[in-house]
Amino acid sequence: MDKEWMSADRMSVEYIKEVDEFLKFSLDHAKDPNYICCPCSKCGNMKKMTATIIKEHLYFHGIDKSYKIWYWHGEELHVTPDPPMMNEDRNYRQLDREDNLDEMIDDAYYESEVDPVKFENLLNDAEKPIYSGCTKFSKLSALLRLYNIKAKNGWSDKSFTELLVFLKDLLPEENEMPVSFYEAKKTMCSTGLQYEKIHACPNDCVLYQNSLVDVNWCPTCGVSRWQKKRNLEEVKEGVPAKVLWYIPPIPRLIRFYRNVDHAKNLTWHANERIKDGRLRHPADSPA
Repeated sequence: MDKEWMSADRMSVEYIKEVDEFLKFSLDHAKDPNYICCPCSKCGNMKKMTATIIKEHLYFHGIDKSYKIWYWHGEELHVTPDPPMMNEDRNYRQLDREDNLDEMIDDAYYESEVDPVKFENLLNDAEKPIYSGCTKFSKLSALLRLYNIKAKNGWSDKSFTELLVFLKDLLPEENEMPVSFYEAKKTMCSTGLQYEKIHACPNDCVLYQNSLVDVNWCPTCGVSRWQKKRNLEEVKEGVPAKVLWYIPPIPRLIRFYRNVDHAKNLTWHANERIKDGRLRHPADSPA
């Protein structure tokens, strides 16, 4: 579908009519009418908001003129079948879907209220090509692809860092490839779920929190809270012997229920399950 739009600075009755038609189409196909991609020239479908705000953006900024097929808003992409020699390209597209870059940006958008600066940096990395002139991969999509390959094949952090260093030298100069796993992880996880680090007894007796937050020795087994110096009995105060990484459940549940599809699945056992006394699903069991 080829749609020609008039620029917002020369807004006419025809442009206003086209905007209204677009918003009606978007609302008819939206999973959540309060969470629609904004196609204005500034947002470029990277931010989601209500139809009212999108209308203001389209009037003020104009629409992204390269956005001809409304695939972010429910219109189907009519793709011709691949020729026999295009299997490799088809595999690339399949990997793009597996990488879930769009879902990652959506999740980061939910967290943008907590730290909008980090979300802005993530958007910049999603738009920045991995090297000048590259149209296939942005910095974020390239790192996400590499990280997924690392996870699937069980690469160590050290081997992954060595690969990044090699790719940094291999790609054209002034590329955006980080040179360590630590830097790559910071880029991808800048808006991740909140977590807490809690010191623990090396023998798993207690957690050093609440009344034990200032205790240096386990009250149960008497072992020091701190690491010992190598080949010495002295301890390195400030360096815990064991740490528990705790992810609070409430932010995770909030993220789940903000997604319409996830919320529907999470409430299925209560709202859509057949309750006729027969055992079809673990949720049907009294236990």
